[in-house]
Amino acid sequence: MTAAESSPSARVIPWFLANARPLPWRAPGFSPWGVLVSEIMLQQTPVARVIPRLEQWLARWPSPDALASDSPAEAVRAWDRLGYPRRALNLHAAAVAISERHGGEVPSDVDALLALPGIGDYTARAVASFAFGVRAPVVDVNTRRVIARAIHGRGAAGPARTRADLADMEALLPDDAADARLMNAGLMELGQVVCVARTPRCDTCPLAALCAWRAAGYPDYDGPRAPRQARFEGSDRQVRGLIMRELRHADGPVPAEILDGVWADAVQRERALAGLLADGLATGSREEGYALPGS
Repeated sequence: MTAAESSPSARVIPWFLANARPLPWRAPGFSPWGVLVSEIMLQQTPVARVIPRLEQWLARWPSPDALASDSPAEAVRAWDRLGYPRRALNLHAAAVAISERHGGEVPSDVDALLALPGIGDYTARAVASFAFGVRAPVVDVNTRRVIARAIHGRGAAGPARTRADLADMEALLPDDAADARLMNAGLMELGQVVCVARTPRCDTCPLAALCAWRAAGYPDYDGPRAPRQARFEGSDRQVRGLIMRELRHADGPVPAEILDGVWADAVQRERALAGLLADGLATGSREEGYALPGS
């Protein structure tokens, strides 16, 4: 095996070019704004649910200026059932900031992206890399799993460690910015469709010959575990979703009596409503009724 052949990027990039799923945000000419919207929508939401909502969103708001000129309530309403509607408010706030600070153009610099409301480290780096070709390490849960197995010989990545995770990905990036972009996308794709959590398809993996976990005989992971998300059924998240459904479908303030009917447990219902009010996803009072922000 030559030095070039032993490089993970030399194996992942050709595999990605041959096997990448034809997703909208990978199409030539897809706008930086579209990439930003897609990255926020994809947080904790499956691709299949995001694609139709993304198309509708960009048809209605094809630019940051278009969204910024509309109300936060309309952003939350259009978010519909993608989940975690706080993301819609964050996206609206980011659009306003882009319109006011950057002349309506999504910035390409990681630090400028991080300065936008609601934009975290992953999203800033993903937009910089995928929309603008900036050489920056991009790390998500899939990337971390591939690196844990192929590089470190562990069956799972364990809890996130931002600085160490970025350093791991930085070490794998080619010097060329275009190749670095492909490596970022390729490693994410590999973790999404091949090096999956439960039943990895090692026989089709381009890193199989280099994989430290495979070479060690697939030892069980016995390190610290990443926190598991609590079940949805019966949770405050479910109650919040039921309340938000009423607010999205209403033309005006929703009477408190209507919200009283969405969930039998009054204590949990009031806790969920208080959380929505604190998060800025709802406004109003029991006397006036409740509505989406900016309605």
